[in-house]
Amino acid sequence: MRRPAILFLVFLVCLLFTTGCWSRRELNDLAIVAAIGIDRVENKVQVSVQVVDPGEVAAQRASSGRAPVTMYHAKGDTVFEAIRKMTTVTPRKLYFAHLRIFVLSEEVAREGIGKILDLFSRDHEIRTDFFMVVSKGAKAKDVLNVLTPLEKIPATKMFTSLEVSEKSWAPTVAVQLDELITDLVSEGKHAVMTGIRIQGDLQASKGRQNIEKIDAPSFLQYDGIAVFRKDKLVGWLNEDESKGYSDLTDKLKSTVIEIACPSGGRMGVELIRSKSKVKGQVKNGKPEVEVTVHTEANIADVECEIDLTKTKTIYEIEKKVEQVMKENAKLAVSKAKKLQSDVLGFGDAIHRGDPVYWKKVKKNWNKEFSQVRFKMNVDVKIRRLGTISESFVNKLKE
Repeated sequence: MRRPAILFLVFLVCLLFTTGCWSRRELNDLAIVAAIGIDRVENKVQVSVQVVDPGEVAAQRASSGRAPVTMYHAKGDTVFEAIRKMTTVTPRKLYFAHLRIFVLSEEVAREGIGKILDLFSRDHEIRTDFFMVVSKGAKAKDVLNVLTPLEKIPATKMFTSLEVSEKSWAPTVAVQLDELITDLVSEGKHAVMTGIRIQGDLQASKGRQNIEKIDAPSFLQYDGIAVFRKDKLVGWLNEDESKGYSDLTDKLKSTVIEIACPSGGRMGVELIRSKSKVKGQVKNGKPEVEVTVHTEANIADVECEIDLTKTKTIYEIEKKVEQVMKENAKLAVSKAKKLQSDVLGFGDAIHRGDPVYWKKVKKNWNKEFSQVRFKMNVDVKIRRLGTISESFVNKLKE
């Protein structure tokens, strides 16, 4: 009898430690924040939040005509103070666990983002699986104000658009908070973020007319990669440089490269798979980095007269694609050296290759980085030609 009694007592004690509802939050008491924007206004931090209206986004409920999201903003000396000030205007407590997108204005990014990010890395309620972006040519508040077609919640549009773009279009990178902070504190690699801008009529983007027309008067578009040195924005990579960045940092998943045909016209090649390896070493006291890239591709678009049935033709296409990738990589390296920002991770490669040398130069790596010798080897293989080998365009011209 003693054993069952002891087991019963142990069971009761265990129940005391399994009360999972003590910190529960009722949905009716929370304002779910989908996006947050940080601006600098009058030497204070202005925090803007995009809050979801559950009634307007419910699938089985008719719309009342209200916007699917609403926005609140407040200013403070710190981010936390501004967020708490919003309680004077919000009917519910802000809840950040479902945050999808974090927008920093270009002005804030150039001043430094380290102090701003501390709260979001420290708070136990905030998950770090949201994407970080920098607004170009507009305030972060204005970016959050844009209503978007197809997706009722603009933050969802920004999140999924960046996610899809990174997989299909190399000049964008989806950076989450953990990765960003790791790069910010790293001695051998600096941080990057994708830029976002408002295209079209800025005033029209703030009204419902932006989602009532077939051709929206304004829309959000990702544009370029922001380059940081420590926690400050120092410049931008353009489209070709951004492609080179993706090639060199093993972030390329898929993209499109256009090349010229021998007889005139253009053709598009789809890169479907790529793997990059970076090797660093020191020769005669000088750092060297060698990047080897193996890429698989498909013929996607042929707008010229060319015979794809010949092995020689395929070989020539592969070499042309390799050349374009090398040129993009050179542009990326050149811009990174000009900005004295090692976003390519060459410092990490040198550290792995020669730890003794790295210990001597790491404190002055921003300047040493500009002296790195760079070599790139690219191997491209065309795997598929599509459902036809010879374009019907050739027959039209016969």
